[in-house]
Amino acid sequence: MKARIDKLKSLNLKNYGHDFLLTWDKSSDELEATLLLAELLRERHRLGKSNRVFDSGLAVSIFRDNSTRTRFSFASAANALGLAVSDMDEEKSQVSHGETVRETANMISFMTRVIGIRDDMYLGEGHSYMQEVSEAIQTGFEEEVLHNRPGLINLQCDIDHPTQSMSDLAMLSKHFGSLEALRGKKIAMSWAYSPSYGKPLSVPQGIIGLLTRYGMDVTLAHPEGYGLIPEVVALAGKQASASGGSFKQVNSMNEAFEGAHIVYPKSWAPYHVMEERTTLLKQGDKPGLKALEQVCLANNAKFTDWECTEAKMKLTHQGEALYMHCLPADITGVSCKQGEVSTAVFEKYRRDTYLEASYKPFIIAAMMFLTGVKNPVAAINSLKKD
Repeated sequence: MKARIDKLKSLNLKNYGHDFLLTWDKSSDELEATLLLAELLRERHRLGKSNRVFDSGLAVSIFRDNSTRTRFSFASAANALGLAVSDMDEEKSQVSHGETVRETANMISFMTRVIGIRDDMYLGEGHSYMQEVSEAIQTGFEEEVLHNRPGLINLQCDIDHPTQSMSDLAMLSKHFGSLEALRGKKIAMSWAYSPSYGKPLSVPQGIIGLLTRYGMDVTLAHPEGYGLIPEVVALAGKQASASGGSFKQVNSMNEAFEGAHIVYPKSWAPYHVMEERTTLLKQGDKPGLKALEQVCLANNAKFTDWECTEAKMKLTHQGEALYMHCLPADITGVSCKQGEVSTAVFEKYRRDTYLEASYKPFIIAAMMFLTGVKNPVAAINSLKKD
C-alpha cells in the first residue's frame, strides 16, 4: 500500500471539486490517481478495513436507463465511503411537472457530496444534460446557494462510459501486471451480432477513447455502415500516435482477432441509426421508430457470423486472448438464439467477466473520493490509522 500512496502523492491532482464526465478530458495523472486509489480501496475492503472518509452526506443517482452493475456499484461505492444513497425517480419528482434542470440540480444538491447520472438513450442528449447539471450546481455554489459543490460522475452517456472503461483498464493493468505492460498489446474492440438494436455507442467509444492513451494497438472492427461518432474515432487516432501505439479500423472480425491479446466483442447501433432514432423519439413518431427497428434488425441479420466463437478465439495471441464484456452479453443458446458470443467461450471466461465487473464499485468510489476530498493522500493515511 505504501508504494501506491507514495505514487499518489507524486501526481498532479486536479480532481477535487471537478466532475468526471469524459476520460479524454482528464490528464494522465488524474486517470492514474483514480486507478491507484481504486486499488487501495479494493485492498482495504479485501482486508475488512473501513473506507468511510465522509461523516455524512448524500450520493444522488439519476438513472434514465436500466442498469444493474452500474446502479449497484454506485450505491456500494457511496455506502463504503460513508454516504447515504438517494436514487432519484424523475417520474415521482417535480421534473414530471416541468421543473427546470437548473432548479432540480440545485434542489438535490444542498447536502449532497456527489451526483451520478446515466443518460445514454439519445445521441446528442446525455452528455449535454450532464453539462447543464454541472453548470447549474457550479452557479449554485458560486452564488452561495450551496455550501459545497457536489462532484458529478458520468455513469454512462451517449458519448462515453468512463466508469466502465476505467474498470476495464484496472482489470487489464492487474491481468498483465501494470499499465506499462499494456504497451504493444493488441485489443480488438469489435462489433458483434445481436438480435436487438439501439444499443449505445458509449462502450466501444469509451474503450478506444481510453486505451489508445496507453501505447496499445487498438483495432476497431465493424461491418460497413456500423461506424462510431467520427470525432471520437479521430481522437482515438491522435491519442494512439501520441502514445506510441496504433489505431486502425477494419471490416472483418477475423482480421481484428488475429494476434489479439484482448478481445471485446460488443454490439452497438450504427451512428447514423442513433441519430435517426433520436430524431424520431423527440418527435414521438412511434410508427417511424417501429419501421426503423425492422430495417435495423434486418440489417443486423446479415452479420450473424460476427459472433465470438472458439474458432475465432484460436486466431488470437497463442489462442488464449482475454475475453472482455461490459455485461450482460448476448450469449448464443442462453439469452438468445444467436448472439455476440458462443456459450463455450462465455463459460470459459465467465469468471473473468465477473472479475472485470467487480472493479467498478472501487473505480466509482475512487472518483467520489477524489472529487470530494481536498487532500486524498492525507485522508487515506488517516484511514490507515483506523
